[in-house]
This record gives sequence, structure tokens and C-alpha cells, in this order.
Amino acid sequence: MMSATIVQPDNVAVVTGAALGIGRAMCKRFAEAGMSVVAADLPGEELDAAIDALKAISPRGPDQVVKAPTDVADPEQLQRLRDTVIAKFGKVNLLANNAATRIGRGHEAPLADWRRAMDVNLWGPILGVRAFLPGMLASTERGVIVNVGSKQGITNPPGHPVYNMTKAALKAYTEALEHELRSNRDNAGRRVTAHLLIPGWTTTGTQEHKHGAWLPEQVVDAMLSGIARGDFYIICPDGEVTVEMDKKRILWAAGDITDNRPPLSRWHLDYADVAKQACS
Repeated sequence: MMSATIVQPDNVAVVTGAALGIGRAMCKRFAEAGMSVVAADLPGEELDAAIDALKAISPRGPDQVVKAPTDVADPEQLQRLRDTVIAKFGKVNLLANNAATRIGRGHEAPLADWRRAMDVNLWGPILGVRAFLPGMLASTERGVIVNVGSKQGITNPPGHPVYNMTKAALKAYTEALEHELRSNRDNAGRRVTAHLLIPGWTTTGTQEHKHGAWLPEQVVDAMLSGIARGDFYIICPDGEVTVEMDKKRILWAAGDITDNRPPLSRWHLDYADVAKQACS
């Protein structure tokens, strides 16, 4: 079953990492369409500002937008988030696990950074699914789960192993989740689906927009088009990397295994020139 009509009035969306960037752009698109929106993020001025902006544009009134201060790494807070949503709206049609952290950098990053990154980037979506999926399966309405991954979790470029590891794990988890959903007898007609959104270079957070980067709104456009087509992998290009270049880079990364090359051979001195030509 496709999900072209998931963004419509009377449907309910829950978005984590909603204060800035892609999460905020999702909330804006959903609110403008008349959906009820629950915006979850760490408490603070950025979340407050996002909520004020969303309430101002909600055609069904400001009470259809709910602020939910939440640390997605905390299982109890995810359960409270679910309870808040169900108490207010009685259902969830779209869950976007978007919250992420880029804490930590190289292999010598503090172990606390490694653990925090795993808690937010991997356990956050897992806890979100565990909190909301049972109710979505019990409902008779269409349901969509979007986990926001990264190309870095597929091609694993050097420089940020902490982040790459978390997004690679999230990819594996979401693939398994979608397989289980399409095999679930309680999910007749694939009424509830999971999708992996894979943004390209995107201006997020408080970063200055640079030429070549996509805006968060463009990522949301690509996400909704992908969901409507029934795509699982929703890989976004940007102003510098085309769809064909993404395909070539993903295939090159897989070729490290099938062709017995050194790992990350795109950045290996013996292969870099050939890889650059093959992946351009």
C-alpha cells in the first residue's frame, strides 16, 4: 500500500529533533497541511520558537500543535511522549525519528561521547518504535515510520567514526524493521510501513546555508515523494552530488568487500584516483 495520503488533516505526526533543521521543516509541512503535530526535542529556546511558529500556521488552530520536551535517549521520556500523544490525539499516523547528535569525532573521543551518540542516534529510534508501533499496528489507519539515516552510515567516509557507526547501525535496524512489518500478519496490506530517509548535504541546525547544500524543505519534499512511491531507501541528492554519483559511491563501497579491496578504498592512496574517476 502506498502512503500518498499520509499527510492530510486529522492525521497525527510525531517528530523528534523538531526544533531545527529537517525536523522543524517536517513539522512545518505537516502543520500547514492541517495535521496535528507533536514536536519533540530537548527543552530550550529553539524548541519554544519552533512551537510558536507552528502554532501560528496551523489551519486547525494552535491546540493542534503540542510541545514535547524530550530526551530520546531516555526510555521513560519516550513512554511519557507516547502517553502525551495518545491522551491528546488518541493515535499516531506518522512517526519521524529524526533526532540526532554529532557528538564525538575520532577514535580517541571520550567513551561518554560514543555512548551518548549511540543512545540518541540508534536507541532513540528504537525506543520511539517500541513506544509507538504497537498502537499503530492496533489501529485500522495508515501508519508510517521514518528513521533518518545518513549516507555516512553507508559509505563510511573517514573522519567521524562515532557518527558513521550509529547511522550504519540505524540502517541495519530499519531494514530489519521493514522486513518484519511486511511479514507481520497483523499488518495486512502493509498498512504500516518503515522508511529510511538518507539526506545529502543539507543545511541543518544553525549553520549558514552554503551553495550546493539542500535546504531542509527540499529533503522533506524528497521524503514525501519517496513515501508516496513506496520507497524504503529515500536517498536525497544535493547541489553537488547527483543520484547517479550516489549510486556509484554506494556500489564502490560494496565493491571493497566483493573485490577484496582495503576498507574505505575511496580514500586509500593506491585506489583514490581510480575511485574518483569511477564515482564521479
